[in-house]
Amino acid sequence: MNAILNSWVLTFICVSMIVAAVIDGWKLKVPNWLTFPLILSGWALGLGHDLGWLPAASGVGGFGAALAGTALGFVLLLPLYAIGGMGGGDVKMQMAFGSWIGAYYGLASTEVRPGALGIILGAFCVAVVVGGVIAVVMMVVRGDLTRNWATANEILGDVFGGSKSIQETADKATARKPRMHLLPYGIPLCIGFITYLAWLP
Repeated sequence: MNAILNSWVLTFICVSMIVAAVIDGWKLKVPNWLTFPLILSGWALGLGHDLGWLPAASGVGGFGAALAGTALGFVLLLPLYAIGGMGGGDVKMQMAFGSWIGAYYGLASTEVRPGALGIILGAFCVAVVVGGVIAVVMMVVRGDLTRNWATANEILGDVFGGSKSIQETADKATARKPRMHLLPYGIPLCIGFITYLAWLP
């Protein structure tokens, strides 16, 4: 937790992710006016490091590391987005986190922590576990565990051979969406991000 509190960069991205999660929980959408500036400003932070315009306290990653973090954030959530499992705002939220983490930590790992890509992957894994727990609790509370289990099996069937193309899988997901209870995935993403960063030395 000290790392977050002692770095304006980490404090800023954590607060931004909390804002994104709150909006997602309220509106079921993470807005572009928040995510796009975050992605671009992460790139700018990295570029500022490359050009020597910023002090070492603002991070060690350059523009390339910020781009790599953004790309990993995109790749991690692209499969879920492609099958309709989450919205584009959640993907861009992950990309924004990746952009800033890349710009702050850089790609090199140390004896006490992984590089930016390892941090982004670790935070994503925590978010997946948190999202799974929240989803199960939502299903149990609403009393529709059986129906949701059947829907999950239907989705897995589409992903692993039941559909002829990604487009067909996405079309089926769109048709299912009105009968599904949506999980604002910005919330588990935010919890995963902050929990993992708080655990880092």
